[in-house]
Amino acid sequence: MGKVELREIRNFVCQGTNLEILPGELLVLLGPNGAGKTTLLNVIAGLISYRGHVLFDGEKVDGVPARDRKVGYVFQDLVLFPHLSAGRNIAYGLQTAGWARDEQDKRVDELLDLFKIAHLRSRYPATLSGGEKQRVALARALAPRPRLLLLDEPFNSLDLQTTGFLRTELKQHQREFAMTTLFVTHDLNEAELLADRIAVMLDGRIEQIGKPNDILFCPRGEKILEFIGTPNILECDSVRHVTNGLLEARCNGLNLLVAHNGEAFDRISILPRDVVVLSHKPNNSVNVFTGRLREIIACAGTSRVIVETAGCRLVAELPKEHAQTGLGRDSEVFVELALTKLRPSYTERL
Repeated sequence: MGKVELREIRNFVCQGTNLEILPGELLVLLGPNGAGKTTLLNVIAGLISYRGHVLFDGEKVDGVPARDRKVGYVFQDLVLFPHLSAGRNIAYGLQTAGWARDEQDKRVDELLDLFKIAHLRSRYPATLSGGEKQRVALARALAPRPRLLLLDEPFNSLDLQTTGFLRTELKQHQREFAMTTLFVTHDLNEAELLADRIAVMLDGRIEQIGKPNDILFCPRGEKILEFIGTPNILECDSVRHVTNGLLEARCNGLNLLVAHNGEAFDRISILPRDVVVLSHKPNNSVNVFTGRLREIIACAGTSRVIVETAGCRLVAELPKEHAQTGLGRDSEVFVELALTKLRPSYTERL
């Protein structure tokens, strides 16, 4: 499928929402609960009423019923049919679309092999793990060869390890099929890992859309800053190669190890919630520095701390229940900047 366009979508949540999903891209719709993300998916799928226009490849589909929009949808709660086996769940959309039984079986075999779940064909949803259910749900959504795939926080209830595996699989399959995909999440880290581009949705509107680094390094407006947090930006004085996939960047007096994907960078971003401030030295010795706590600011549900280390001033954000006791202005602290949370970027020159 090619392009998806939303023009001035309005209903009980959406407030003149405009969005464009490019052919073959994985666009992540990021926002807090209540922002209107699921409502927007339901608009695209034709499941709820709205004003405005939805276009697939330049053609309006506003009058097209949901069953004829050829959209694959993985709901947050999956909605697997409990009385059907995994194989028949996957075949359900093919059956309702009138596929012949032998063609149904052939397509189900393809998807069972693709998702490595052939051994689950005769199993029922109640006997499947969370990860297995997710694979069945995704296979079912892809079975009728939809022109668009919608996913509503599909990994929300899974453990971190299973989620990591499924994200990798999803990205691989999406690339393989060049499937235009809209993925909903409230998790910025998940959005970064998956997205070609991120659209930030707040209060029923798309506030910003761009590549992950655009959102992290150049957030537009106070609403987005409040949602993702104002990032700490460290300018790199020099960068040197350490080993494959790892560089050392000097930022003022900080020597930081940074994961490297081959692209040039001259600045590093880290969000306040990813700056760890401790009264004791952690066991980890990578990107750990001594510093002084210069200011503590009480915020709703958090404590915001300003730390000075090696000539850099960093803002850290800690949940109040995790705030360190016995620390005050000018206390000596340890600051940890996790390798996986450092986001390198390149400043475009005019």
